[in-house]
Amino acid sequence: MLSLRGSFVALVTPFRDGKIDEPALRGLCRWQLGQGTDGLVACGTTGEAPTLTTDETALVIRICVEESLAQAKEVDPSGATGPRPVIAGCGSNSTAHTIENVHRAKAAGASAALVVAPYYNKPPQEGLFRHFEAVAKEGGLPVIVYNIPSRTAVDITADTVARLAKVSGIVGIKESSGNIARAAEIREKCPPEFALFAGDDMFTLPTLALGGQGVISTVGNIAPADVALLCDAFADGNHELAQAQAIRFSQLVRAMFVETNPLPVKFALAKLGRISNELRLPLTPLSHEGEELVSAAMKIYGGLC
Repeated sequence: MLSLRGSFVALVTPFRDGKIDEPALRGLCRWQLGQGTDGLVACGTTGEAPTLTTDETALVIRICVEESLAQAKEVDPSGATGPRPVIAGCGSNSTAHTIENVHRAKAAGASAALVVAPYYNKPPQEGLFRHFEAVAKEGGLPVIVYNIPSRTAVDITADTVARLAKVSGIVGIKESSGNIARAAEIREKCPPEFALFAGDDMFTLPTLALGGQGVISTVGNIAPADVALLCDAFADGNHELAQAQAIRFSQLVRAMFVETNPLPVKFALAKLGRISNELRLPLTPLSHEGEELVSAAMKIYGGLC
């Protein structure tokens, strides 16, 4: 059964010399799972999905699935516990292409599909509804809707989300509108089993407090145990600890977005020695000023090595 609760990491895609750095990616997966991350989200915005080829996307998903399976067998050889989910970014601005992406993600072993709102062509709300409905019906994987108007130029309203929550196969939403009132409206209009994930690290605690299930986190790339602790503390009723974690995160979270994601988080991971600080055009490395801000925030935060 698909578990959609807790801390999910929006995983970066490591590159070396222009290619997927498979050893680094496997190392990241093992580290994340060992630190208590509840699920891996591959090939999303933070993973530079628009620059990946079809074969590379399948490779990244497959590696994440393999490492999740291996970790589960190591922890529980009986297989009773099962692997943690791997959610694959599958969205595009073509419904047919998105469905094809979901088919490929399923073949690679993904547990669910993260499907961003179609970008650039700016469909109306009815078009958005029909798009996600078709993907859910024809893709073959559970669908998590992804609303991020700052990147797509279209906003999925709470009323449309409420309609989508009634569609078989649509199981949740990553809400990244930057408006916590939207999360409250979604929770008000959708059934409690419809998973509501914060798509912005600073909204993790407020989203949980409004009845959300967790976060799909960028900062979890560099502080996985601490993001997991925040979610676990809230679930256990230790709201004081969850609040302390959220406050402690604040400067680090701000630093991860001083420039376009994933520039800062890739620099931070390289600084920690986990990947090469390599991106694909049109993205370029973090500026010198950005490096200073991220380095300072990491030093103040502490405990990342």
